[in-house]
Amino acid sequence: MANFKLSFYGLFLGVLATLSLLGAQTSSAPTTGILVKRPVFGGACKLCPWGALGAIVKTAMQPYGYDVQLCYNCNRADAPRIVAGAKLPPPYEKDPNVSEAMAPPNAPGLGPVDFGATTAQLLWSAYRGTGAYASDGPRKNLRLIANIQDPFYFIVAAKAELGITDLAQIRQKRWPVRVLGGIDAGVGKAVLDYYGLSKESIETAGGHVGSSREDRKNFDVIIAGGGGLATAPEWNVWLDVSTKYELNYLELPEELLAKLARDYEMDRGIIPVGLLPGIERPIPTVVRTGTAIYGRADMPDDFAYAVAKAMDEHQDLLQWSHLRFSYNLRTVWKAYGVPLHPGAGKYYRERGYMQ
Repeated sequence: MANFKLSFYGLFLGVLATLSLLGAQTSSAPTTGILVKRPVFGGACKLCPWGALGAIVKTAMQPYGYDVQLCYNCNRADAPRIVAGAKLPPPYEKDPNVSEAMAPPNAPGLGPVDFGATTAQLLWSAYRGTGAYASDGPRKNLRLIANIQDPFYFIVAAKAELGITDLAQIRQKRWPVRVLGGIDAGVGKAVLDYYGLSKESIETAGGHVGSSREDRKNFDVIIAGGGGLATAPEWNVWLDVSTKYELNYLELPEELLAKLARDYEMDRGIIPVGLLPGIERPIPTVVRTGTAIYGRADMPDDFAYAVAKAMDEHQDLLQWSHLRFSYNLRTVWKAYGVPLHPGAGKYYRERGYMQ
């Protein structure tokens, strides 16, 4: 009888151990990811291009059985780093540029980021390990899924009351000068370099350089990109300023425009009449376009195929965004030299978009 009790007790402990192990396995099972049809999308705030496109991707993927989980702070230059490294979303920090409703905390329990959105230029730089990623090295595992058109114009303007028609007049017309825009690096800095100016020289002379909301109330010259009257934080300097002040929009010299196009992966373009209040003539400038949906080389082919298919079959979602998204079948499958994911490539070839 004692042996029976010991055997029964041993069996009971064995069952408990098995149940405990099963419970541990269940609790450790992933709750997000492509395999469970809850992939995590690295985006940005709801007003931002990457966040707005993420919301469209989420809606477009629902008919195919996917519940896309959005990361609202997988943004800035870190976006390709997060996707390439299959990293977890970063800790939440309040975005000073938008309300918490527009950049909310991520849902709890998000696993590694599976795919996301960024500019085609950033994706190309991250793939090659250039520009912002020069110290990182190339991320050769990045793959394009779809490149959605998203126009961006480089714009320079001055308050009309100052009489500035050329940035070369700054020292003569208004010195010290207050410059509104992000000119610490990139295209803005290159423009100042061309005129022999810098943030340091402007501020040493008693001027100011800034891009805060407070700076929008006290400026002389604006040097910034824009997509028209969009409300994305990167662009809404023009939404705020062009409706409050009379501006004189400046044309940059041919030599400078050629240099900017060559050095910053931009194209030559025209700021169209009516893009902003006060633009009453076509203005030559440099432009770029392309918000890329992208992932990694290890992404399952059928998932990349499904994303490409969803974005094509639900192009109508793009036109109802607050941003100027559009779908171009001749360019959706390319972003400079970033390799196209084979699953997406299969879809585009079936549709005849790729020859």
